Amino acid sequence: MRDANLLFFFVAYSVLKELAYLNPYFFKYRYHFIGGIFFVAASNVFAVVSPQVVRHAINLVTESRDLYFSLAGTAAQADMRERFVGILLLFAGVYLVLALIRGAFMFFMRQTLIIMSRLVEYDLKNELYEQYQRLDQGFYRRNNTGDLMSRVAEDVGRVRMYIGPALMYAINLVVLFVLVIYTMVRINPTLTLYVLLPLPILSLSIYYVNNIINRRSEAIQAQLSELTSRAQEVFSGIRVVKAYAQEDPMAKHFDQECIEYRERSMGLARLDAIFQPLMMLLIGLSTIITILIGGQQVIAGTVTPGNVAEFVIYVNMLTWPVASLGWVASIIQRAAASQKRINEFLAITPVLVDEGREVPDFHGDIEFDNVSFTYPDTGIRALHNLNFRIPAGHRVALFGRTGSGKSTIAELLVRMYDPDSGVIRIDGVDLRDIPLRDLRRNIGYVPQDVFLFSESVAYNIQFGTIEAERSLERAKVLAGYASIAEEIDQFPRKFETRIGERGVTLSGGQKQRISIARAFSKNAPILLLDDCLSAVDAGTEKRILDNLEEYLQGKTALIITHRVFSLLDLDEILVLDQGTVAEKGSHDALLSAGGLYAELYEKQKREDHVA
Repeated sequence: MRDANLLFFFVAYSVLKELAYLNPYFFKYRYHFIGGIFFVAASNVFAVVSPQVVRHAINLVTESRDLYFSLAGTAAQADMRERFVGILLLFAGVYLVLALIRGAFMFFMRQTLIIMSRLVEYDLKNELYEQYQRLDQGFYRRNNTGDLMSRVAEDVGRVRMYIGPALMYAINLVVLFVLVIYTMVRINPTLTLYVLLPLPILSLSIYYVNNIINRRSEAIQAQLSELTSRAQEVFSGIRVVKAYAQEDPMAKHFDQECIEYRERSMGLARLDAIFQPLMMLLIGLSTIITILIGGQQVIAGTVTPGNVAEFVIYVNMLTWPVASLGWVASIIQRAAASQKRINEFLAITPVLVDEGREVPDFHGDIEFDNVSFTYPDTGIRALHNLNFRIPAGHRVALFGRTGSGKSTIAELLVRMYDPDSGVIRIDGVDLRDIPLRDLRRNIGYVPQDVFLFSESVAYNIQFGTIEAERSLERAKVLAGYASIAEEIDQFPRKFETRIGERGVTLSGGQKQRISIARAFSKNAPILLLDDCLSAVDAGTEKRILDNLEEYLQGKTALIITHRVFSLLDLDEILVLDQGTVAEKGSHDALLSAGGLYAELYEKQKREDHVA
């Protein structure tokens, strides 16, 4: 017994500990909360008074019946009938008024407590979303997108159920239970004891069955998630599925997942089919006991028929709140589990601390001073004591094999990570001293992994531009720089064409060029191009490079590539090998040196010749 009590208190403490995070929200919306409690109490006061009206009406009927029939055939009977009907109509009117007042208070109860839950849901989703935006790249490498979305949508939704419906029903149960039990005990304690006997059994059975239902519901939800993920994966990779003629195997696998989902859903339906009649049986049992014991006491003269009717109404009033006790307890447990998952993410301290105060003029002078970096999740050392400087307005290419650290330099420069050691400076200012927003606004970045939004072409091109400066004409100019304008004009709705999820309707080269146009839209003093021409043909590449010559006037450009751009007038080429600068110089000088650059250049020429 002692161990069971300790377990109960441990579980209760764990639940309250996780949900304690929400206490500041209750204070923030205290007027909604206090108002909700008042409206719950007020609605229940009128609910408890209503059965008393029924009691008086029934007692009036039973007490006046013998007198009424004794006056049969007299004028007094007709007069009594008329008065009797008038009094009953008065009782009905009073009952209706009480019901309307109670309904009004119930409306305000929901308008306060349920709206409070929606406001907290709104705040909590925004808080979690803002935390997601503060966290670094490593966090997103460790957590999958589905889990991130689940915490924002499903977990926050479960917490809202605790703050809204669960809290509302719990307060309603406490207030109604106190008022009803007090009224019933005052009328007849013995009858009260008998009629309440099935209610604890009802509550415990509902709690037990509801836990089973929750577990099965979660299993169904997990299976549905698997089913949805499988379908999404197939639809996203439909080209590969068709190319390898795997339609039938994939359909068979999907059918197996559907069968599993069907079986789990049928199991829940069978349980629910047993549970509902059982609940109605226990509710009916309380009513039968009330009538049976109450009838005996009416015969004994200890209560009136109106008291029995009053008790029947009170029992039915208590049935749903007591029945909901198990449901409320289950919601609170699920909310605590969900809040724990939310708290885990909210408690993560961002690796990148945005405490910058100094904002340079951003001429574009870039310096890497003895920089080393190892990826925290994989342990791969990407850079080692890297040193180089790019003067403002210069165009420099970072050249090297795959894995030499080229893309890492870009990620460090836009501060997706901080270096393990060494300093990165722009215009002589440490990146960590520059506010992140100011830093990134002044760098136009085309990442190696192109990402486009499921919006119009014009929206994607001008994504980095403030809304007031966006226009269709400007999007066309930027698309021209990226040598994509003519192709966009061939789309069904030209620049207003929606490009599909992740740009699925576009070719690789089209996605790259729209991404380049997007970087141009910022008109930033620093431009980072990370292997952004790998999917375009030679003719398109030449046009883009020619446009770059014009666009890059007065700007600092860092072009990351594993291909040689002999057509672009570069100030310097930095050759990377194993995270450090192995060679640097002009194209001709590096070829003459006969080192790594010359070796890679000759290899590229042979591959281009074979192609």
